[in-house]
Amino acid sequence: MSKRHKDQQKIDEILAAFVENNKLEKGLDGVQVEAAWRDLMGNGVQAYTQHIKLHNGTLYVSLTSSVLREELSYGKDKIIAMINDELGKDVVQKVVLR
Repeated sequence: MSKRHKDQQKIDEILAAFVENNKLEKGLDGVQVEAAWRDLMGNGVQAYTQHIKLHNGTLYVSLTSSVLREELSYGKDKIIAMINDELGKDVVQKVVLR
């Protein structure tokens, strides 16, 4: 029989090391930003959102409504602050609405 190691680690430490070693942070940030967008913007904006992508700190959001796109363009700084606050780190530096 094999012996058990007495070294104990917390699961969050193990997962953080796994993410760092396998360079998965960018992909996870993209998923978290997409979830934050959907949670923060609500059903009204979500209904007009087609595609969300995070690339090099820029959040690209495709919208089907030009009126909504224009309205959201006035609050880009607030959107960036809300998403970064939701994630607890500065992931988004710029928002591009398409």
